[in-house]
Amino acid sequence: MRWRFCVATSTDQSSTAKTGNVSLRTLIVVRSLKMGGMERVAVNLADAFAQEGHDSHLLSLSSVKEPLRPEEPGVSCHELRLKHWARLTGVGFLLELVARLILNPLLKRALFLGTGIMGGVVFRLWLKRFEARHGRVDRLIFRGVGTFELVWSFRDSRACYVLENILQEGGPHWRRWLVGRCLYHQRHLVAVSNGVKDSVMQQLSAWETTPASLRVIVNPCPFASIHRQMLEDEPDLPTEPYIVTVARLVPAKDQALLLRAYARSGISEKVVLVGDGKERPRLESLADELGIRERVVFAGQRSNPYPWMQHARLFVLSSHFEGMGIVLFEALACGTPVLSVDCPGGIREILKGELESCVVPHSEEALAEGMRAAVKGPKPPVKSEWLDDFQPDRVVSRFLKPA
Repeated sequence: MRWRFCVATSTDQSSTAKTGNVSLRTLIVVRSLKMGGMERVAVNLADAFAQEGHDSHLLSLSSVKEPLRPEEPGVSCHELRLKHWARLTGVGFLLELVARLILNPLLKRALFLGTGIMGGVVFRLWLKRFEARHGRVDRLIFRGVGTFELVWSFRDSRACYVLENILQEGGPHWRRWLVGRCLYHQRHLVAVSNGVKDSVMQQLSAWETTPASLRVIVNPCPFASIHRQMLEDEPDLPTEPYIVTVARLVPAKDQALLLRAYARSGISEKVVLVGDGKERPRLESLADELGIRERVVFAGQRSNPYPWMQHARLFVLSSHFEGMGIVLFEALACGTPVLSVDCPGGIREILKGELESCVVPHSEEALAEGMRAAVKGPKPPVKSEWLDDFQPDRVVSRFLKPA
């Protein structure tokens, strides 16, 4: 069996961390490296481990045309076409077929119960080969439930499983119990915010599922990278003041609420939506209905959203829920004030203390009033200490501590 290693640059395995501690070997595993918030955070964390002098590796379990890439030369990137290899075993193909024809129609979204069995076996074989080549892995970090599902039969005491969003599993109790046992039971879980942790505790208790550990470790903010990228030339930027939001155009992000509140606010600044998704036609139609189409800019997906954040008068978040809301600290790192609706998850992990005034109730009227108030007067300064908790070295040190 052949494995494809896409190694960018490998670090000296005997190197020591900047803190003076012995260098550790870390492996971060993600479902893919397509453009997305969870994927960006995985890359940022891999970069952070390398910056601290650790032997940092990043594994994608599928291939995409234009994958996100780490910025640190010390991060080694690998690709494992997990589903392909699992199917080639024959057993994996049969298990997937059973799950697709029987389990999925009965349980809904249960395909992983079949595919994850052989997926975990294939991953273990890949890890064995990886360690024969690079040395033993000290910290193994799986990010996102979609990643857990692909390899759920794999278990290892060195592994931790990062939950990026609030836990919302539906269906009958026995289905949720089965999902909990496969994905979360007796595993070391990491929540990206206290809001996510609270949802996990509530759900797992109801499902009679007990993790080996559960702790909160926030996502790192790549300050140096953001400050460099936000100064890059972007010819499409509006020349007049504008409000911006950056997110996929999907129902969970509720840009419809933002457009309705914007129309109600009566402010003169344009509103820019950076991102793309299935909701775009509906949002464009809504802008027409509200009579604001000429003041709404649909900028589409941007590989570098930071110039759009940095030049904006205000950044607005209107989501129904957010695991953490990394775009909030990215906007603040760009020096741009933020405004967010109150929603379940982790926005208050960022908007606390002096920033609590940046949170408004999740309603059209409250968001409209918040935007009107926020754009009055000059653009206020952003204090660097507001983002201290998200310094990459602090996040790395928390991952390296025992669970």
